[in-house]
Amino acid sequence: MPELPEVQGLVDFLGERMAGLAVESLELASFSVLKTFDPPPQALAGAPVDGVTRHGKWIDIDCDGIHLVLHLARAGWVRWSEELPRTVLRPGKSPIALRVRLVDGSGFDVTEAGTKKSLAAYLVRDVQAVPGIASLGPDPLADDFTREAFGELLAGRSAQIKGVLRDQSVIAGVGNAYSDEVLHVAKLSPFAKASTLTDEQVDTLYQALRSTLTDAVAAASGKPAKELKDAKRAGMRVHGRTGEACPVCGDVVREVSFADRSLQYCATCQTGGKPLADRRTSKFLK
Repeated sequence: MPELPEVQGLVDFLGERMAGLAVESLELASFSVLKTFDPPPQALAGAPVDGVTRHGKWIDIDCDGIHLVLHLARAGWVRWSEELPRTVLRPGKSPIALRVRLVDGSGFDVTEAGTKKSLAAYLVRDVQAVPGIASLGPDPLADDFTREAFGELLAGRSAQIKGVLRDQSVIAGVGNAYSDEVLHVAKLSPFAKASTLTDEQVDTLYQALRSTLTDAVAAASGKPAKELKDAKRAGMRVHGRTGEACPVCGDVVREVSFADRSLQYCATCQTGGKPLADRRTSKFLK
């Protein structure tokens, strides 16, 4: 799933490519992907692109006051073309869910792989009308996201810190991959309770969160959309690297599996050398 750094990379890429252009058409191959009906897709025809911004993991394309808002979910992506084909999109015939065509012939397809479809698009006049944006927590890279603000978010939360970092209503933009990375940098167990962290651990976690995301955004900056996924994978320290050596201590990277996802961690760096038990069969080790 694209997370804050990759979404920021896509926003920067689209913003640069679409600057000074207008939309020719919004074409749908999957009618279920568009979650709104007013304004209609035809309302974008001829609208100039005023800017592209990010809200957590959401892409917001402002077209003369009408916002095309995209959430790529787990398997969505943006595929840019300098010259889009003129063929008519046919539902169910390709992974393309929608197409944005610009007046100079360029544009992009939004695609979704797999059979579980959760990609979402909205056309709204106010981005706060999108429920997923209205409920977002603060952006972890915002100037006003201070150490004090972070500490207040964690205080009193009995949930495990991995889940807190992934909760979009608490912090916007961090998902499964970067929560693994942040916790590895902070040398914290993913199952530590947020409310039990010491002041020193919160300090370290805050710095790890900000530095990990800042570095990942910098790594994504300037890359074409088609290169962002590979850049993300290349930058991972533990996430997706089960069985490989930890880049810090050399211990093997371990995994805990769940029904629909998994997490990776280093026992030496994060849990005092104790492997975490698999939730499917036994209790967590703290």
